[in-house]
Formats: sequence, structure tokens, C-alpha cells
Amino acid sequence: MEQNGQDHLEALGRYALRFARPGDVIGLGTGRAASAFINALGASLIQVRGVPTSRASEDLGRSLGIEVVSLADAPKIDTDFDGADEVDPRLNLIKGYGGALVREKIVAASSRRFIVLVGEEKLVKRLGARGTLPVEVVPFGVPLAARKIAALGLKPKVRQQDGIDFVTDNGNLILDCGVKDIRNPARLDRELLSIPGVVGTGLFVGMASMVLVARSSGKIETLRPR
Repeated sequence: MEQNGQDHLEALGRYALRFARPGDVIGLGTGRAASAFINALGASLIQVRGVPTSRASEDLGRSLGIEVVSLADAPKIDTDFDGADEVDPRLNLIKGYGGALVREKIVAASSRRFIVLVGEEKLVKRLGARGTLPVEVVPFGVPLAARKIAALGLKPKVRQQDGIDFVTDNGNLILDCGVKDIRNPARLDRELLSIPGVVGTGLFVGMASMVLVARSSGKIETLRPR
């Protein structure tokens, strides 16, 4: 089943190449679906410049011969290709299970077009269905942020990896916040961002230009904002 899912993501990555043109500046996302696209892009030999959202996507891009540049070098990105952990019917997203949410949001916000690549299991009726919302916090601010987030009804817990605190590429920590259905993602995003020490949230509200969905049947479905 896992291999079958990976095959669908590889097909999705190849399908997404139709939205990449020679000479474009491309956002290189983080995660399995984004990596499938980066691999397809490298194999295609389409000449682009890539702005990576993480050290992992930077390393992958370079290994495939993709020219990697920074936002300072290429402040205008033509298309950003990235995955998501949840997608609701309005194409609002939860991202950040891979830990790159802040850089992913910066690159998405810098892009003329933001294309999201997911398997059908990431489609949800309402954000929060998978039970976790990542929030990136500066280490010094974690005690305050955790109290404030708990007061909003969420259950924050510092993310750990191999028994130690997970540190983002920005040198921050992630609070994985236990959530139920998020009825107003935009309001929750504002409330979280108002907390001192919070750098960014995994809520991507109204940012996706389209979502490409790999169905279990092998079909690729295109969703656009309503």
C-alpha cells in the first residue's frame, strides 16, 4: 500500500511539470509530494531556478542539478509547488508536519501561483481532522506561548524527534497543538499570531491557487478555490 501511494505521488510530481516552464523561478516545497515533484523536475531537464523551503529540499534540488537561489536573488517566484497535511473544501490548508511551515509560507506568499500536491487521503471536510496543528515558536517564548495557546482550547506539546526537541531550520521549536474541528481557520490563525514568540502557524488560509489530487484510481484531479 505504501509503495502504491508513492507511485501515485511520483505520477503526481510528473503531472505537475505541465505548470513549470523553462526560465521560471520555482518554489521547491518540503515533504513526500514536494520531493516527488523535485525529482520529476530534475529528471525533466527543464531549466529553472529553485527557491527551497528547507535544507532538505535545497539538498535534493542541488543533487539533481537544479540551480538553487535565495529570495534575495529571486524575490518574485513564478510558481510554488508544495504538499499539505490537510486540505479543506475551500482549499485552506494545514501544513508543517515536516517542520518547514514558516519557510513554506514565506515562499508561498512570494509566489504568483501556489500549487498544492496531495494524495486523496489529505482531503478533509474541516481543518483539524487529523488532530494536530503545528505552530513555530522561538525557544525563549515557549512557556508563554504554550499557556496562551492552551487558553484558546488547544493542547500544545513541544515536538520531539529521537527523544530530543525538534529544531526547525530557523532555530525555533514547534508546538504540535492538539485540535478538533477548526471552524474559523482565519480567526484562529490571527489569534495564534498575536501571541508573542509565535513565528508562524501551519494554517494556510486562502493561499492555494489550485490543488492537484492523486486519487487511488491513478487519476489526477484539479481543485480550484470556490
